[in-house]
Amino acid sequence: MNTETGTNATSDNDIKPVIKCDSLYKIFGENIDDLMRKSNGQIDVEKFRQAGCIFGVNNASFEVRKGEMLIVMGLSGSGKSTLLRCISKLTDSTAGNIFIDGEDLLAMTPKELIELRRNKMGMVFQSFALLPHKTVLENIAFPLQVKGTSTKDSMKRAMEMIHLVDLSGRENYFPRQLSGGQQQRVGIARSLAVEPDIWFLDEPFSALDPLIRKEMQDEFLRLQGILNKTILFVTHDFDEALRLADRIAIMKDGVIEQCDTPANIVLHPATDYVAKFTNDVPRERVLTCKNVMEEVGNTTEFSDIRVPHNAIIETVAEAVLNEPKPVTVVDDNNNILGILHRKSVIHVLFGRDKPAPLSVNTAAGK
Repeated sequence: MNTETGTNATSDNDIKPVIKCDSLYKIFGENIDDLMRKSNGQIDVEKFRQAGCIFGVNNASFEVRKGEMLIVMGLSGSGKSTLLRCISKLTDSTAGNIFIDGEDLLAMTPKELIELRRNKMGMVFQSFALLPHKTVLENIAFPLQVKGTSTKDSMKRAMEMIHLVDLSGRENYFPRQLSGGQQQRVGIARSLAVEPDIWFLDEPFSALDPLIRKEMQDEFLRLQGILNKTILFVTHDFDEALRLADRIAIMKDGVIEQCDTPANIVLHPATDYVAKFTNDVPRERVLTCKNVMEEVGNTTEFSDIRVPHNAIIETVAEAVLNEPKPVTVVDDNNNILGILHRKSVIHVLFGRDKPAPLSVNTAAGK
């Protein structure tokens, strides 16, 4: 995982964004077309609002890179779901640009858009939307059959997805025979059956009970570790965003207030609104070893323990606190990047003031 960008990308192709939004607007109102003509495409937010318009998305610009999970979060009415629907072209945007793998989404013909959705996009929504008269196996195979895949091949692929989401033995169940979490797994398996490059998820776990939701988050992280999809995930739950995201975009009234790594959002909120989300967040659940490590300097004696640079502090705190010698922080190739002292971990766990930026890269992500 590239902790600078929150992605797994390393090649030149991977550096290019899979999703790119540039000055994207979605404005609701009866006289939008007339206002856009009169303004010659230049959007004056106050004038539009005075004319009775509502901004679902207000000048959103961001990129999502290959293998990255960007979570868009905000309270109800913040515009997060509208943003996702614009990027997936389920809703027409009012102005701005959207590019998918460098292709202009807004310039695509209906046929090109259908092909893009069939071959590159997977979608999971809060509503499971399973076909009640079809079995688990048939529900998962259905989108493949719509694409023209043979029954034999679609069923084979559906069985692979059933194993992937740990529903083996339930392939012949009907949706009514499954729990809410199991039904959501079917929805996830169905969206993955077409092997999408990009995965859109709109509050997929919000209808689940807390314990089932935690299990589904665990399952989701496991799947992402295997599949490495490019993901745009919408939620209103900040804890969920912190747990899952490589980066988080926090929205308010259609505006992206901040788009950054979980650590930077907690340590350096860009606005008072963002700070309200972060005030009560335990830092040990967000900060990684790389966020708080120190330079090796003249240190010559180290603990035998080594910790990964992207490990969350709460997962290594006990081991570091029990070591009298500094613990080395290593990269994915086991090269030493820095060291962790007990005092650094104690400061994260019990320090009341937010830590100042350290000499080693505090901007690193998860």
